[in-house]
Amino acid sequence: MLKYGLLLAILVIFAGTHLAAASYQITHIDTQVALNSNTSASVKEVFNLVITNLSVSQYSSDRDALNLTLANWQSIIGPSLTQHIINTKTGVYNFRLLPGPLYTSITGQSAAYIIITYDVNNVTSVTETAPRTFAYSFNRTVFNFQNEQSGQVLTPNTNLTIVLPQGAQITSLYPVPDSPIILASGNYTNSTSLSWYYQEPLSKFTLDYTTHQGLQEEVLSFFTGIYNFFGFFSYMIIAAVVLLFILYTYLKAER
Repeated sequence: MLKYGLLLAILVIFAGTHLAAASYQITHIDTQVALNSNTSASVKEVFNLVITNLSVSQYSSDRDALNLTLANWQSIIGPSLTQHIINTKTGVYNFRLLPGPLYTSITGQSAAYIIITYDVNNVTSVTETAPRTFAYSFNRTVFNFQNEQSGQVLTPNTNLTIVLPQGAQITSLYPVPDSPIILASGNYTNSTSLSWYYQEPLSKFTLDYTTHQGLQEEVLSFFTGIYNFFGFFSYMIIAAVVLLFILYTYLKAER
């Protein structure tokens, strides 16, 4: 009897551990990376979460709780709930985590979406190759996906989408995107976004493109740079320059 009692206890413990591990399951991840002209990127990741009936009330309580950090949610759901684009030298900023409401999936299970958004610096590098013409290269070291012997690959439940800056012209690309599908020419010149699906290799990922900045954009960028450097005092500097120009024009006309 003691032997059977011990065996039953082991089975109960195992079953309890299995239920706890299966309380939350991330079934799909969508990672979208919008590249900016200043070499940063704005990232949005959507995690599709399936929740067992035993954990539905707990999820609702956690969702209503205030000030739960990413680390808190990772301790609840697991390490798969993480940032997949990150610069280890600069980290991320403007981070937000939004746990969505519960809904019933097509399989009848309780489910929810967890959305995280954040910005990352130095996702690309840039070189000015001609007046107002800039060449960008994607920095593949920012990837934080699954590691294998060959290097990083997209995890089996992940889609990666990269949104290019407006007017970007692709000059080099590897591996071939799963979307859009271009069979003949392999020319992605007019593509505004590129998507790769699970198991795509990322160890040799390459994305190079060029952009051309118009004269109006260059002037706007110049004044934006002044504002970023001097802050509020930039308005005073610009006002003083305009005033001096008006005075110079007036005095010249008087002569």
